[in-house]
Amino acid sequence: MGGDLTKAPRRMAPTFLVAAAKDPMFGNLDRIQIVKGWLGKDGKAHERVYDVVWGDVERRKPGKDGKLPGVGNTVDVSTATWTNTIGDPELSAVWTDPDFDPSLRAFYYARAIEIPTPRWTLYDSVRFNIKMSPEVPMTQQERAWSSPIWYTPGG
Repeated sequence: MGGDLTKAPRRMAPTFLVAAAKDPMFGNLDRIQIVKGWLGKDGKAHERVYDVVWGDVERRKPGKDGKLPGVGNTVDVSTATWTNTIGDPELSAVWTDPDFDPSLRAFYYARAIEIPTPRWTLYDSVRFNIKMSPEVPMTQQERAWSSPIWYTPGG
């Protein structure tokens, strides 16, 4: 469960250990992200997503823009199946906030994302032998997230 970093060393950026393991019956993991939100000096809410650790690290690197390329997609839409040949069954890392400002309120939570797997619409399409409209999504990437951890200045 979440909490407030009231016992954190003053003015030091928070550091988190994140870890996730795939469900044995479902897809491998694509990545773990940290979602950070903060109240800026301008009084407005801000949010940033950091890719912390990802599967297939030997073939995937963030681009010049800092964005991580997609993991790929092994879903066979003719059979509503997929393979766990991409992603990783477990991911873990230690992450320190590189943009920490000790004067600003903030929150953090971890988000684990699976590789693409069939969506219920694909299962129905195959089971009932019906053709779906092209705008109906056939795959999805399941997500899991942690409770938030809050940072309050001077706590």
